[in-house]
Amino acid sequence: MEEHFFQLSRSDPMVGFRCNLTSVAGCTIGSKTKPENNLDKPLYIPLLLASHLAFYLRQRLEEDFGYTSTCGISTNKVLSKLSGSKNKPRNQTTLMALGEDDAASFVGGHLLRQIPGLGHKIAQTLENHVKAQKNDLDSHTFESTVTAKQAREHPDVSPALIEELLAGPGSEKGIGARIWALLHGVDNTEVKEASDIPSQISIEDTYKGLETFAEITQELHKLAFSLIRRLRVDLLASELEANIQSVDEAQKWVARPKTLRLTIRSWPAAGKSENLNYNSRISRSGPLPNFVFDLKTDTESIGDRLVVEALLPLLRRLQAEKGQKWNLQLINICVANMVVGAAEDKSGAGRDIANMFRTQDEVLRPWRVETDGARGAEPSDNVSGSVEEETDNAEPWPADENPTCEKCGHPVPSFAWPAHIRFHDLEDVDGAGQVSASVGTAETTLSKQPNRA
Repeated sequence: MEEHFFQLSRSDPMVGFRCNLTSVAGCTIGSKTKPENNLDKPLYIPLLLASHLAFYLRQRLEEDFGYTSTCGISTNKVLSKLSGSKNKPRNQTTLMALGEDDAASFVGGHLLRQIPGLGHKIAQTLENHVKAQKNDLDSHTFESTVTAKQAREHPDVSPALIEELLAGPGSEKGIGARIWALLHGVDNTEVKEASDIPSQISIEDTYKGLETFAEITQELHKLAFSLIRRLRVDLLASELEANIQSVDEAQKWVARPKTLRLTIRSWPAAGKSENLNYNSRISRSGPLPNFVFDLKTDTESIGDRLVVEALLPLLRRLQAEKGQKWNLQLINICVANMVVGAAEDKSGAGRDIANMFRTQDEVLRPWRVETDGARGAEPSDNVSGSVEEETDNAEPWPADENPTCEKCGHPVPSFAWPAHIRFHDLEDVDGAGQVSASVGTAETTLSKQPNRA
């Protein structure tokens, strides 16, 4: 257990790292017994190995790139996210949920709003039922006070009741059973491979208070420039092909966002600081203009045009009334609704047709039929040169073993007689005359019109 090598490659046994499996790497929650007492439990070995793999990845991330990280290790996604939040920002936590009771006990100590998968509406609805009161607060003012244990131990709460409470237009089918499972630490959601393309890209900044339209416009220009640069860094891919001449042709968009969103947050007005709704974010969305994807124009020009044609109209829609005094605390510009472009790997939505045309000569080379002109030989009058090359060297069927055709004098095996007779019939119909002796062999049965090259 003290000297182990964690192999990371199936093909190369030297790729990996050494680890000491006498203890779990990092912090632990749950079972504190010695490792040798848990070796007979099916879930212990996977959790032990996962903790050392996570420690190795975090170590490489920090030493090679300078990024600190945190990690949660458990038996499903919701437990991993909850355990990963325990020792931020530079550590890892393994939840030793070796049984159902361990998972339920761990989740039970968390507030409803802390559980991944429970939004503020779901959590507020459950809390209103448990506390027998009715509150309708937004996501910024709502503070959860009921734990998962209190909710699931309430005498009225059950999967059927949760389904009834959350029923309505557009509600998820079976949501009651899913929420009930999350309250017990059960999550069957599949862990999917992360996408190379972000779901959205945003740039934001905070301020002491932007009060004039000129100040806001100046900050919008700065954020727009940063957003265009981010788009080109994150969503542009290089195509370094020999037949691509310009830099613009060597780059393509792997994804194109369709929606532009502007979000602001204002400081509370004087004398109204008790109303926390003044600190809530408000946003407006619109289509992202296509000129953003023009690679021949510099980022400053595109940023200026984006502010004038798209961001300022969205800002005016955020203005409640004419003459409103601004006092902005935050501005956020975001692009979303990514439409993935064509690519040659699994990350793309279909094949890249332009790249297919550029590489078709090399890809189709093994299956291309070379003509006599390509070989530097004189073309034949009746059949192609490649056919003559094959048939001229072909050996005829033995005459002593097969009957001889009366028309051409060649021996023909019994299985080829029907096709050989049709060959002569077609010859008579087309009026093409005599052909070379080698063409009259059994190889000619592959063609229905042998006289047409």
